[in-house]
Amino acid sequence: MQTRTPRIRRALSIAAVAGAIILTAAGCSSGLGSSDSGDSGNSDGPIKLGMIGPFSGSESAFGDYMKNGAQLAVNEINAKGGVDGRKLELIVEDGACDATTAVAAANKLVTEGISASVGGYCSGATLPTLPIFNEAKVPMVIPAANSNELVKQKLPGVFLINGTGTQQAAAAVKYAKKAGLTDVAAINDASAYSADLATSFVTQAKEAGLTVSFEATVTPGENDYSSVATQLANKKPALVYWTGYYQEGGLIVRQATDAGYTGEFLVGDGSVDAKFAQIAGKGYTEHVLGTFTQTPDMIKGADSWIADYTKLAGAAPGPYSTQSYDAVKVVAQAMTDAKGTDFTKVSKALEDLKGFKTFAGPLSFTKDHTLNGGGFVIVGIDPATGNFVLKDDLQG
Repeated sequence: MQTRTPRIRRALSIAAVAGAIILTAAGCSSGLGSSDSGDSGNSDGPIKLGMIGPFSGSESAFGDYMKNGAQLAVNEINAKGGVDGRKLELIVEDGACDATTAVAAANKLVTEGISASVGGYCSGATLPTLPIFNEAKVPMVIPAANSNELVKQKLPGVFLINGTGTQQAAAAVKYAKKAGLTDVAAINDASAYSADLATSFVTQAKEAGLTVSFEATVTPGENDYSSVATQLANKKPALVYWTGYYQEGGLIVRQATDAGYTGEFLVGDGSVDAKFAQIAGKGYTEHVLGTFTQTPDMIKGADSWIADYTKLAGAAPGPYSTQSYDAVKVVAQAMTDAKGTDFTKVSKALEDLKGFKTFAGPLSFTKDHTLNGGGFVIVGIDPATGNFVLKDDLQG
């Protein structure tokens, strides 16, 4: 695997979310929501799919992975005649992992007349787009963002094809029990994604009979985490679950190790990136593992797909390329089953999908519009490259 996205879900304050939602009222009051289809009932021309992703800033590479994965699916579907005789067209907009930018992007996509959204990378930026697309009757199949807050809205057209924070935390607890690590700790950075994952881990760890001996919240963007590092060295939990991002995670691992902590670090998928090892430094990652969903290089039989992606993109696929590919395929199947782009019919068709083939396995949605299984595995760092590689699929 090359790198792992830090799927940044920077924290949204309640005021920021409220403000963003207020903006949606103005942005969606032009009659676009009056139709029961995001393309305003237009049955001619292409079916437009919108994707909001990080196409600027430090996460822009991951936006490209998502775009190229989705485009590959669009090309394959169009080569077979499209959906209901209509070709698909992918329209991308930059969300920059920023709530205000994402709101503007969502309103622009609605104006473009999209029939479905197949984007959503940062939970904090994706959350305020939900009411925009809901008002405009645009179903959403979200490939990356996975905060539980997204499904708590209980909107009829919102579906997640990445495992939720609850499912990721369950994988962390399963690993801790399997490894006999009964004394655990959790550290988060207060962002929407990180806090959600840490809370879920602590809750499930206690329910599983594990002892949670230490919890902490740190401020992202700092260089000195010696205080929490010293506390870890003193408390000596057998396992620390860091649920933030690689920038801070690498520093915490290094500083805690220097302070004398010798236990195991497990990091959430926001830290599973080759840059983690670069920040931590050589000799500091032997005891670092991560919870993660599999990338193409970990999936048996994905060689031809990787070749097709590489031919299209001019580079190998990275994180969320397969999920974005699957998002398009899932939406297209739902539109085929619904015999069109009607919001209510497509949403119902998504609910009715049973065992639809995806990279994560046969897909069926729960009543909450999440996956039946999260598909998380345990990965470790290859000391030669710094890349995360599969260590334990948690089966058996």
